[in-house]
This record gives sequence, structure tokens and C-alpha cells, in this order.
Amino acid sequence: MKTIDRLHYVSQHSSEISQIAAIQLALDAGCKWIQLRAKNQGYEEILDCAHAAKELCLIYGARLIINDHPEIAAKVAAYGLHLGLEDMPIPLARTIVGPDVIIGGTANTFTHIQARVAEGADYIGLGPFRFTTTKEKLSPILGIEGYRQILKQMRLSGLDIPVIAIGGILPEDVKGIMETGVHGVAMSGAITFAKERQRIVQSITEQQSVC
Repeated sequence: MKTIDRLHYVSQHSSEISQIAAIQLALDAGCKWIQLRAKNQGYEEILDCAHAAKELCLIYGARLIINDHPEIAAKVAAYGLHLGLEDMPIPLARTIVGPDVIIGGTANTFTHIQARVAEGADYIGLGPFRFTTTKEKLSPILGIEGYRQILKQMRLSGLDIPVIAIGGILPEDVKGIMETGVHGVAMSGAITFAKERQRIVQSITEQQSVC
């Protein structure tokens, strides 16, 4: 059975911090699901980051997910691959990474979720919850009510797939989002740039355990 963690950390880099430094901080804070999301970087640079991230994840007993690049996911033997709506189709990516690698797909609507399920996704990244600067092409904002409505549609249609809320989520949002019925949440800057990362990760994990 494929394990989908309930807290997903999505990496980013800035003038203040590199991808690998950000991943190191997240691992030190207790994150066990690390998605390497390296946009606007060259293939070789992303591959180098992926190798370094894989080594760190092995040390910490964490799972590495590669965003957007199935070939890189295959080369570093990543646990999973995450594909956006405009990325390679999931069935084609599956031929590259093989049957055992988890594949997640981004969605913004119930129709997107139906398509992702039909493609064979293992989990859905549903969002954005609110505006986020980590995405260049932002889909319509969902908010709490958007998650409620889409999760209700899923239940009525008998769709049973883990849904991870994504997009601008802060620690104080977690309880309300989890109460909509999602499986978990993905966070990025709210962990990377927090002063008390370990406390925040622990608090999020505790909130998720009661939902």
C-alpha cells in the first residue's frame, strides 16, 4: 500500500536560501515528505539538487517527491513524482518512473480531480487555498468553502483518493482546512521562513491527528 503523508513540504529557493538549505531546515524541523520543486532552473542543476535532496532524505528517513521531472525522479529513485496541470500526462510519466513510484497531480476543480483519477493519480494536490507567490500561473482561489464543496462532490460521486490542500497555507489555517475532509496539507514558506519550525511542524501534526 502506498503511503501518503499528511504534511507535505514543498521546497523553494530565493536570494536568501538555496533549495538544499531549505530542505535541510524542513527535515530538521521534522518534515518527512519533501517535494523538490525547482522552477526556472536548468535540468542539470535540478538533477544535482535532486541527488543532494535524496541523500538528505535517506539520512532523515524522509520521502522525496520530484516536481515536474519524471526522468529525474527515475534517476534518483525518488519515492514520488508530482505533476501540474500543464505538465506531462500521468500515464506517460508512469512509463518513465515505473509502477511503484507515487504520482500526485495538481487540481483546481472537481472536474480536474475526475480527470486525475482517470489518469491514475495516487493523490491530488488541490488548490490554491489563497494567493501564493510560489506559483506564476495561479488558478482561482478556493478558500475553505471551495474545499468543502469539492470534497462534498467527491463523496457524492464515490471518489476516494487522498486530497492535499495546497497554496499559501499558514499554520493557523490547518485546523479549518482539515475539517473539510482533506487528507493533508502542503506548506512551503510558512515552514522555511518560520522562526520556530520544529514547534510549528509538531503543532500541525497534532492538529491533523485529531481530524
